[in-house]
Amino acid sequence: MDFPLGGRAGGRIGRIVATVTSQFPPDTLESSMAYEDDVRAAVATYLDAVASGTSADIAALYADDATLEDPVGSEPKVGRDAIEKFYSALDAVTRRTELLAVKVAGTTAAFHFRVVTETGDQTITVEPIDVMTFDEQARITSMRAVWSPADLTVTDGK
Repeated sequence: MDFPLGGRAGGRIGRIVATVTSQFPPDTLESSMAYEDDVRAAVATYLDAVASGTSADIAALYADDATLEDPVGSEPKVGRDAIEKFYSALDAVTRRTELLAVKVAGTTAAFHFRVVTETGDQTITVEPIDVMTFDEQARITSMRAVWSPADLTVTDGK
């Protein structure tokens, strides 16, 4: 495999990438890349559901026995019913999301995004980093949200 990266650092990086990718048979690498595209699409679907779907819509993206820990360190929610209950707080508010960055490796995605929630008298903004794992159908099997109350921005009014 040839990587057109110039210079000393580029040549070193090209050799590293070639070494790593050579560990995968071509059909496995292509299959992995196609699956990672499915995971990226699942992340986009999740963010769309958080922005404009119902709690049931969001929970439907999870596997039946999935876990959710939001934020990390809180009591994990287990199973689709508990996950839907967790997201039910969003049903009564207006919100929007924006994907800032996403990285996918195998069955895992880590992504940084912004969610803005309007409650009527307040606007709450947070930019968590979520780490999700996925099953063969690109359903979420686990979600851990990395953020703390110090990461919230709250403003009055719309």
